[in-house]
Amino acid sequence: MHWQALAAASASASAKRLAAICQPSKMTSTPVIVTRSKPGADQTAQALKERGLTAIVTPAIELSRSEAALPDLSVYGGLIFTSANGVRFLAAETDARDLPAWCVGPATASEALLEGYSPVHQSSGNAEDLAHYIAHHWPADQSKRLLHVANSAAKGIVKAALEHEGFEVDFLALYEAANAPALHPDAVSAIASSPSIVLVHSAKGARAFMDLSAGLDLQRVSYVAISEQAAGPLREGGKDQIEIADHPDEAHLLEALDRLLAAR
Repeated sequence: MHWQALAAASASASAKRLAAICQPSKMTSTPVIVTRSKPGADQTAQALKERGLTAIVTPAIELSRSEAALPDLSVYGGLIFTSANGVRFLAAETDARDLPAWCVGPATASEALLEGYSPVHQSSGNAEDLAHYIAHHWPADQSKRLLHVANSAAKGIVKAALEHEGFEVDFLALYEAANAPALHPDAVSAIASSPSIVLVHSAKGARAFMDLSAGLDLQRVSYVAISEQAAGPLREGGKDQIEIADHPDEAHLLEALDRLLAAR
């Protein structure tokens, strides 16, 4: 999807959801614990507050710049981003914005547009969907060498799928994700004192939350996960009170939260 169409679609979708986002929730007393890394955690917290909910930010994952050297971008025909964090870290390293950015979903594409990349192409779904989208929308006259910017724990799904289609993909682990030292005291207090809800944006974040919450009584905790993949570590840990977003993006995650609250 070219950036002009993307911008129009994003504006339309935002307008449709604005009223819902600004509607106060009936369940304002239920604390919602946000485990994603910053700055995304603050954006989610703001959306929760606009819903009339109590948001507690406690990133389970902390991000930092890796020691990887930035390659010469002029040898590539495009950039692959599988998270908004990848966009942020690369944008902080270089002023180059002229390579096409191929992004996995609206949040990543929106971040690329915000940082000034052009053109920006957006797939929907997961890494496999992005690889399929790139392979079937690649300009015939453009170099098929791509740079995938991600964190050091990325699985390489995009690289493997595109190389099968005749592309050359270099992987740049530009940042690292590590468990936070501890949960925020407010999150610990909320879990101990009342029923609460934990938002999960990734499998790594879910696994980190499980590690950090070891020893806490989680019987009254419910979970809302952005995808089944993200919920995997929760299920492995015996958690079954999990609401799954219909589509792996922030808007649908919040809709899943609304469903859980309405059912209470």
